[in-house]
Amino acid sequence: MESQKQSGPEPPIKVSTINCIDLSNPDIGESVALLKQACLDCGFFYVVNHGISQEFMDEVFAQSKKFFYLPLNEKLKVLRNEKHRGYTPMFDEFLDPDNQVHGDYKEGYYIGVDVPENDPESEKPFNGPNVWPADGVLPGWRQTMEKFHHEALEVGKAVSRIIALALDLEVDFFDKPEVLGKPIATLRLLHYEDQFSDPAKGIYGAGAHSDFGFITLLATDDVMGLQICKDKDAKPQIWEYVTPIKGAFIVNLGDMLERWSNCMFKSTLHRVLGNGQDRYSIAYFVEPNHDCLVECLPTCKTEKSPPKFPQIRYSTYLSQRYKDTHANLSVYDKHQA
Repeated sequence: MESQKQSGPEPPIKVSTINCIDLSNPDIGESVALLKQACLDCGFFYVVNHGISQEFMDEVFAQSKKFFYLPLNEKLKVLRNEKHRGYTPMFDEFLDPDNQVHGDYKEGYYIGVDVPENDPESEKPFNGPNVWPADGVLPGWRQTMEKFHHEALEVGKAVSRIIALALDLEVDFFDKPEVLGKPIATLRLLHYEDQFSDPAKGIYGAGAHSDFGFITLLATDDVMGLQICKDKDAKPQIWEYVTPIKGAFIVNLGDMLERWSNCMFKSTLHRVLGNGQDRYSIAYFVEPNHDCLVECLPTCKTEKSPPKFPQIRYSTYLSQRYKDTHANLSVYDKHQA
């Protein structure tokens, strides 16, 4: 059934002003102060001079588009598996079921840390070999994405060191073997179709949600669409657009960091509204390793503010969050026949 394009998106209410962290800034104190203010205020900030060249970023976007331009039957050959590797079709993800009439108007592609099937570590959730389009279909595609996955992880670790300092922890608190040593680091290519969103009718590019994990790095094209809501409890909620900045990552905190910090740092609601243009973005989810036990950070609890959450194993938490928001893979069985 063909979807009906709506008459237009809700008008832009406001453009958000968020802090910008320059990773090349020698004044680490300034970076820590800017990041801490952002984390207390809205949980979103820009990161620039992160070490990934603009030329390479452009190449990653170009290769991403090449995949999404493929016919659907070709994309379904690399359909998402139970390890969350591969292609996610339109409407696969339902991020805001209370307000959405169907899933998100987006398609995606998951790429994780590559773990061979014969490695005992591949038995863990989210671990396993990646799924790749045939080399003859997209020559060089795999190599580009593997290189970006590696470089983005280094950016994530650099940001984690500033977050640690902002929480009065040792600089390498997160960037050590038992936390980000063998991370669940997931790259997700995204394509939003040229639809008009209409919140009044429950139609969204991506429904309102907060990210599940530690931090997310987001690179976008120049099409506006991302909105954040700084106060999720406000009635009515106020949504502000986040302006794309060429070459920058938009970084946001996930629910697990909010939990880790005893709600000191905020994980903020965000969504994507379509404005009739195709939109491409690349999300990189930086998560600790499977066996990392997340409990209230020592600098985030006091007698007046005891831990609000019990200890939890990271992969247990993340597996449930993915299960809650993605379509059951059995719905695609008809495409596999």
